Order: sequence, then C-alpha cells, then structure tokens
Amino acid sequence: MRRTLIAALGIAIATSGQAQPTAKIVGLGAQTCAEFNEEIAATQTAELYYFAWAQGFMSGALIRAPAGLDEGLDLTPRSFPLQGQVDFLRVFCSKNPEQDYMDAVRALYRRLRGPGI
Repeated sequence: MRRTLIAALGIAIATSGQAQPTAKIVGLGAQTCAEFNEEIAATQTAELYYFAWAQGFMSGALIRAPAGLDEGLDLTPRSFPLQGQVDFLRVFCSKNPEQDYMDAVRALYRRLRGPGI
C-alpha cells in the first residue's frame, strides 16, 4: 500500500473502452496486476481501494461516452453485484499478472456493457 493511497487520488478518464486510451492513466489502475496481486495478499483492505478506483474509472467512462453510447448502462446490475465485480477483477489479475489493473477494469466494463458490444 506504500504508494497506493496517494495514487488513489489520481483521476482517470476512459474512452468507450474499445481503443487504448491516449491519456496517461494515474492512480491504482496504473499498477500492474502483479502489483495488485501482491498488495491484496499483504493488505486486506487494499482490494477495496483498488475497486473504488475501478468504480471511478468506469463512472468517468460513462460521463465521457459520446451521446448514444452506453446510455442507461448500469454499473451495479442485480445480475452482477459488487462482490461479483470485485471477484472478476481479482480473477482477471490472477490469470494476467503481466497486464495492468486498468486492463482488468476495462474488461469488467465491457462485461457490464453486455455481449456483442
């Protein structure tokens, strides 16, 4: 958690999640999945900080989405509750330690968007 509390204050804005973002991502999403895996193993509450970053990132993506894209998208649907989302991110990072946590969040966002999007 050494640098993560300060990094948690960073603001990230995403595009629709289909193209690689051109903005520099800051905060916990800039950590690798390997770093995420290490931190959640060492500090029980670290996963909550990461997930808070993820929710802000996805909310930013919704705010910045062009008109007609992702309108009405529910980031907390009954069919995919918050704990399921936390689990999704943990599993993604355990399977993909070479990727960034932001990549896990983008995968989650695409999953929330539904099939075929």
